[in-house]
Amino acid sequence: MQTQFSIIAMIMQGWYATYPLLLISVVCVTVIIERVWSLWGVDARATRTADGLIGPLSQGKFDEALARVKNPRSAGERIFHELVAEAAVADRARLEGVDEERRFAELWQLRGLIWVLATSGASAPFIGLFGTVVGILAAFQSMAIMGTGGFSVVAAGISEALISTAMGLAVAIIAVIFYNYFSQKIERINATIHICAARLIDAALKGQSNHGN
Repeated sequence: MQTQFSIIAMIMQGWYATYPLLLISVVCVTVIIERVWSLWGVDARATRTADGLIGPLSQGKFDEALARVKNPRSAGERIFHELVAEAAVADRARLEGVDEERRFAELWQLRGLIWVLATSGASAPFIGLFGTVVGILAAFQSMAIMGTGGFSVVAAGISEALISTAMGLAVAIIAVIFYNYFSQKIERINATIHICAARLIDAALKGQSNHGN
């Protein structure tokens, strides 16, 4: 209990740096939870949807394929809906253009607010360092006013100052880890959708050929 109280007291003492870091940490956690929820299973749903569309498209059943993505809810489904809507008459160049345009738009949606994690990861250590520098300056100023020396005089002040650096590093580490994770996750989703879209385009062209288009 004494240790917990001391840490809380040090955080309150260095409020000019620790409070902003606490706010940043809350924002980061909110963004992380929101992105985990939003990106969960997107690539798997895209693969399942594409697998269900290939059969009707290759057989020229374009209306049936369109009905299967009538109410798109995920990034892959929205892209596939646009492709299937033009699958009956469009050529390969047009379908590939639709895929490229829609994926570019969806990519921005998938990224969401992960830029906040990158910004937090870059700025949090400096905020912590600022708090540490100010805290150490205050500790030495107290020593000068008291007119006494020795490490014991400034030990408490330095420990309070260093809590800012510790918090800044902790926030930055978590933010950078999740930013890199989300960036790689989004790239995998983008690649999966692109592969599925290419399969759908091939199936659509096959369906057009079978029906003499």
